[in-house]
Amino acid sequence: MADFHQNGNITTLHNLRTRSMEEMEHELAVFAQSRKISLILPCLFSELEREAMPNILSELSKVGYLHRIIIGLDAADDAQYRHAKTFFKGLNQNHIVIWNDSPRMLALGARLEAMGLAPSEKGKGKNVWASLGYLIGCADSSVMAIHDCDILTYKKDMLARLVYPVANPTFPYQVAKGYYPRIGNDKLNGRVTRLLVSPLLIALKRVVGDRDYIDYLRSFRYPLSGEFAMRTSILPDLRIPSDWGLEIGVLSEAWRNLAPKAVCQVDISDAYDHKHQELSPDEAHAGLNRMSTDICKAIFRKLAADGTVFTANVFRTLKATYYRCALDLLESYYNDAKMNGLTIDRHTEERSIELFAENIMRAGQVFLENPHETPFIPTWNRVHSADPSFLTDMTAAAKADEAEYQ
Repeated sequence: MADFHQNGNITTLHNLRTRSMEEMEHELAVFAQSRKISLILPCLFSELEREAMPNILSELSKVGYLHRIIIGLDAADDAQYRHAKTFFKGLNQNHIVIWNDSPRMLALGARLEAMGLAPSEKGKGKNVWASLGYLIGCADSSVMAIHDCDILTYKKDMLARLVYPVANPTFPYQVAKGYYPRIGNDKLNGRVTRLLVSPLLIALKRVVGDRDYIDYLRSFRYPLSGEFAMRTSILPDLRIPSDWGLEIGVLSEAWRNLAPKAVCQVDISDAYDHKHQELSPDEAHAGLNRMSTDICKAIFRKLAADGTVFTANVFRTLKATYYRCALDLLESYYNDAKMNGLTIDRHTEERSIELFAENIMRAGQVFLENPHETPFIPTWNRVHSADPSFLTDMTAAAKADEAEYQ
């Protein structure tokens, strides 16, 4: 996306194709001498058997400025954990595979449960939270980044561009969010961002009025990207959502804890494609059906915390306004795709819009019935306050698993 537009809310760092990647990586290597950089890869065991991961490992093995890679492994038994350790041996950096389902980790989870601090559900949020805990326990990194593990078009350049804004000590940024065009197989992808988040934010502004938080979210070109980097000093007080509102939740935490000038978005790729979730219209707790509801709830909760009053009538108006906005945007996306030789199935897209409109009402109803619901995992500061030895015990358990399961 080679332009230089700034909207004034957060900084957008573009790729103007005027600098070599070799020069940027050399500068990162210099930064890393005094500001160590770590990478977190939250993954399911099943992702090790898919097309994306071998290429991701091949690309990462060429990166010389990383201090550590932390792989959070979910949904694996002991044999699969051993296989994962072998799988990741190709990495040239210091790395560890954290087996989140190991007996040691489950025992630690029971300790959290007894204190009322356990994550409410498994998933990417819990995986990221546990990996952040391990990183905090190591206490030796200044910068961290997170990548999804299903990126089919992964290049090591993505990581360099993602971490550079927070690794450069002369920049003010504490959080960097990656953005990119979602295209693949000659299609325009990114349905949830295009057909839910963008029109929902437009509709919210029309229905509830101007809100700085809405303008903040609208500033992000791809708010649902799973690629972001942070300075580690903010991690202990970061609240991680346990549901599918993880990406919106992290942006909301940046809004809560930081000034806008400390947050940026950065162009990390010209083409990005990954595994696509099914719409799952008949399963409220699966696929994009579940994801869209959780995203709506995350946005509603944050607006309510900032003083917005929601009622059943507000949600009915919001649904109608969203539906019209989404259809108008669909026309724009269709023409954009057509001009670039890409395809959009308008029937499928309108079905998605209809489902998302219903889920706005569903999320609103859930919010009204339980406005105090807080599906956040406790911050690591709180865990440390309740059990000062927990982080040390968790890092020791991960290392013990690594030593035992050869």
